Amino acid sequence: MEKLVSAPEFFGEGAENRERAVADMDEFTRKFNIVKDKDAEIHRVLCVVYHALEEKGYNPINQIVGYILSEDPTYITNHNNARTLIRKIDRDELLQTLLRFYLRDASDRPPLKFPEKG
Repeated sequence: MEKLVSAPEFFGEGAENRERAVADMDEFTRKFNIVKDKDAEIHRVLCVVYHALEEKGYNPINQIVGYILSEDPTYITNHNNARTLIRKIDRDELLQTLLRFYLRDASDRPPLKFPEKG
């Protein structure tokens, strides 16, 4: 039968510290924020698409809105691969991101006022 040895005997000097570090690492949970990563990617794609439309002489806002409403990729130019890029983004995720940014940045605007039911 094999003799079981302690970590200090097995690893040598400083083994207690390594053992404690591994135990501490088990307590740490790294957070992965997919929303921020997706938002950043969507922002990057929208910037490329916006500038490509602008360079070709289109009104970028009107063209992007047309694409979002219809999901017809012909609203977006092929210039700078813009059409291919925007088609890689799920339209629902695009709308969620736009709404999230709009509402997040609303702090410097007056609050929304809804009509009273009468």
